[in-house]
Amino acid sequence: MKNVTIVCDGSSLGNGRKTTRAGAAAVLDFQGHRKIIGQYLGNSTNQQAEIVAACLGLEALKESCRVEVISDSQYVVKTMSGLFKRKANLDLWQRLDAAAKPHHIRWTWTRGHAGHPVQEKCDEAARLIAERGEVDQKLLDEILED
Repeated sequence: MKNVTIVCDGSSLGNGRKTTRAGAAAVLDFQGHRKIIGQYLGNSTNQQAEIVAACLGLEALKESCRVEVISDSQYVVKTMSGLFKRKANLDLWQRLDAAAKPHHIRWTWTRGHAGHPVQEKCDEAARLIAERGEVDQKLLDEILED
């Protein structure tokens, strides 16, 4: 089984307001080879964007792997570790369960904006997607290369 690290982050501009602009991003790392992917979510909360970010990373894997998923969302990490109960976003949790099912996953929390270099890039990418209202793969690749 391949060992893969996924760092994921979501961003919702205007979170808590009536209209938001949300983006999600994930960086996959396999033996030092990195790939970044993202999705524009439109009017979604930060929690929803965080769940989708984890989905994106896991859904990109083409075979069963040992995966460490690193997120700055305690909501995602503690829910997937069984410490939080699922009360909302049930459709997204089902999507994440399906994406996680083929893999052996360790869910790891990291503090956001605390200097984790890949998490910082992932945060920048998610925010860029939310700001632009679209995924520009070239710009995401540039973020990853910097």
